Amino acid sequence: MDKQILLHCIAPEELKQLIKEVIKEEFVDFKKDLASKESDVLLTRSETCELLKIDSSTLWSWTKKGKITCYGIGARRYYKKDEILKSLVILKQL
Repeated sequence: MDKQILLHCIAPEELKQLIKEVIKEEFVDFKKDLASKESDVLLTRSETCELLKIDSSTLWSWTKKGKITCYGIGARRYYKKDEILKSLVILKQL
């Protein structure tokens, strides 16, 4: 069976506005979902160094000074990607 959409008593401009509103709402929802998924990404020390293009001694120094926060699980250390990216903005402003 063919699917058909029948539109009665709706002006082209109204239809255009309705489509814009639905697309805008879906885009906002998509951005929220994407942002929440990005915040959960954990990076290892080597991945963090690679992302920032720095040496591990620099990462250790920044962590010790409190410029970057690390999280430990056992003997391993991880960094939250969103916090690293936010810290870049703060470091840039200094």
